[in-house]
Amino acid sequence: MGSLQSIPQIVDKYGHDRHRLLDIIRDVHADRGYLSDEDVEAIAKTLGIHRIEIHDTATFYHFFSRTPRGRTVVRLCKAVVEKQHGMPAVAEAFEKAAGCRFGETSADGTFSLQYVSCIGMSDQPPSALIDGSVVTALKPADVPGIVAMIRAGTWVTGSTVETNLRCTGPVIFAPLERGHAVRSAVNRSPEEVVAEITNSKLRGRGGAGFPTGMKWDFCRKTTADAHYVVCNADEGEPGTFKDRVVFTEVPDLLFEGMTVAGYAVGASEGIVYLRAEYEYLLPGLLEVLDRRRRLGLLGRNICGKEGFDFDVRIQMGAGSYVCGEESSLLESAEGRRGAPRTRPPFPVTRGYRNQPTALNNAETLCCAARILAKGADWFAAQGTRDSTGTKLLSVSGDCARPGTYEVEFGLSVNKLLALVGADEAAAVQVGGPSGTCVAPKDFGRKICYEDLSTGGSVMVFGPGRDMLEVVRDFTEFFAEESCGWCAPCRVGTEVLLRMLDEIRDGRGTQDHLYRMMQLGDTVKACSRCGLGQTAVNPFLTTLRNMRDIYTERLSAHEYVPRLDLKKAVAFSEELAGHRSEVKEE
Repeated sequence: MGSLQSIPQIVDKYGHDRHRLLDIIRDVHADRGYLSDEDVEAIAKTLGIHRIEIHDTATFYHFFSRTPRGRTVVRLCKAVVEKQHGMPAVAEAFEKAAGCRFGETSADGTFSLQYVSCIGMSDQPPSALIDGSVVTALKPADVPGIVAMIRAGTWVTGSTVETNLRCTGPVIFAPLERGHAVRSAVNRSPEEVVAEITNSKLRGRGGAGFPTGMKWDFCRKTTADAHYVVCNADEGEPGTFKDRVVFTEVPDLLFEGMTVAGYAVGASEGIVYLRAEYEYLLPGLLEVLDRRRRLGLLGRNICGKEGFDFDVRIQMGAGSYVCGEESSLLESAEGRRGAPRTRPPFPVTRGYRNQPTALNNAETLCCAARILAKGADWFAAQGTRDSTGTKLLSVSGDCARPGTYEVEFGLSVNKLLALVGADEAAAVQVGGPSGTCVAPKDFGRKICYEDLSTGGSVMVFGPGRDMLEVVRDFTEFFAEESCGWCAPCRVGTEVLLRMLDEIRDGRGTQDHLYRMMQLGDTVKACSRCGLGQTAVNPFLTTLRNMRDIYTERLSAHEYVPRLDLKKAVAFSEELAGHRSEVKEE
């Protein structure tokens, strides 16, 4: 905990700007360890807004608490790769040493133990965040010593993260001449910069693949009071960690790309939305930004270009997978809960603060910088016709060499498996839980927009892995991370999870599969945002490509469930505070 600053001091730090509410809550939380009712009232009074707005924001994010917690918070990653590589034994060791279970606080108030979905460390599992510091490659034997040091006050915070950059390419991880791309941009007109990006055929690296030049052109041509550039660095997809490596190895290239985008669309402010799990990277990123300001690569009249003023700030998140969806990210960056917006309008016309916004993935912005430095033709000569350039892949799971790989688009799954040391793979999840599960018969498929599109996550599952458990784990992840806005996602994921459990327990029938397919189609078609639209992919793609993981567990008899009425109403009784009268037949 910090110095217990007053609420007016903290609010004043952010210019009494309601849009900076997420930062205000983060600072108060860092000082107090939680957000009290008194703090909520004080923030509301100082900002001149209703306390419900603050409560609504604070209760949405995983990293905020409205009640006191232990002096040290241990957040253990429970992503599927972590579970398969020793996490349960590490969790048991923490519970034994701390004296409480996960989801609880120890009796002496020293520890709070929490599970988190993914912290971007699947290449070095099991991993945890201990008061914001990252600890990787944990073993059960490590835990008693860690707990003892924390109790004794001798625990030294500091992250133990390996870069694991396994394969470098000519676009992202090539040597960088700082400022080259920016100077190249300002020596042309903004329209010429947009044309260069368009001619390169650069597409968004987040997975959807929207043409970057078209996005920048739409943004630039929209008349407004201001334009913004936003970098989406909220890579919460389990198994994804490429942005972590970008921010560690080539942050200058990223900020170069943001500056080029700022010039192209007419923006004066850029925002990096950085996921809370990567807060340990923040000091280094701020140093890079300060250096760029000193070199005249950020600030006023950049590179001597009169009137080109542009700067970048970093907006920390607070723990929410759905904020990786662009409209949810913008809501969060404006200090609200990260609920998706209704579209249209799209961010290019009404984005951050309802102004035209070029919102791009971190890898996309790195590519844009390299294109301005080396040319559209050079970039387009790599990859495939519809997927130009290179792609960063985060590879984890059952392979000899997990880590980050920069490869040309068009690489087959077979060749990737040989590269990472996974010749005996039984299945590969391309694109994270929301992507496609690929069976060995399809390992000849290629990673590109024309075939297997991916934001970057590649999980390898070896022989002996229970793929039905993997599907269940992914489905549980989506159910937990749903923002709850729309019924198809909120209810559909829970129903699908329940039916998966019935199949796993030997109570499933062919009728289950039929109803699950119908449910999946409904959730995909009717969900409001990308989370719900892809939440059923783990089931649908494995049913299509690995159907036997379901059929081998189906019951030969039709199962007719019997309703346990007492059990069905138990939760409602708890909420109501009294028992129901259930008539026995």
